[in-house]
Amino acid sequence: MRERRRLRMGILALVSVLLLGAVPLYFGLRTLSHDPVFDTLDALSVPGWAATKTVDNVSGSRWCFQDCRLRERTVESQKAWKETAQAYEAALSEDGWRRWKVDRCPEQQVKGSYTCWRRDELTLDLWVREPTCVPPAVEGVAPPSPAPKPAAGECAGSLVSVKVRNAIDDERTGPQPTTDPSLTGEDPYPTLTDDPLGEPTPSPS
Repeated sequence: MRERRRLRMGILALVSVLLLGAVPLYFGLRTLSHDPVFDTLDALSVPGWAATKTVDNVSGSRWCFQDCRLRERTVESQKAWKETAQAYEAALSEDGWRRWKVDRCPEQQVKGSYTCWRRDELTLDLWVREPTCVPPAVEGVAPPSPAPKPAAGECAGSLVSVKVRNAIDDERTGPQPTTDPSLTGEDPYPTLTDDPLGEPTPSPS
């Protein structure tokens, strides 16, 4: 009887240890695998019509090993890009994001509305534009001529792209390189003339 009791107590102790260790391990792995930035984006108070379909993508390391983490989100909206951009900009402002007026925002001219934002240690790029109505070309297959027109209502709404980066990994947060000659100093390698000997040496009189 004593041996049975000891065996039962041992089994109960083992099960208790496994449960106590498994629960924190489960939540720890869940926390590491889930990015809280997406939770912040999910909490934005945008209307339901402005987020009908969401696709997320993550690259890089959360601890900035080699490459810092880049969070990308693509959202489909049921309304036009101007109204959608206003809804997202209002939601970002309400959530504590501030407009960030900086060069290279965007890198090149794009259609629609492209704005940049900052909050704490993060930067955010918001691009809202019309959806792509023409299907992408397939390599090796010639596109039909003329291109087919999309059906009525098939090209309505807008497309939203959100990119969130760590500010320390955003090259726009640091000093921008300059080509001002007044800041470069004297050229240590002056331009050589055609004559490597310079001016001719005067002959003795």
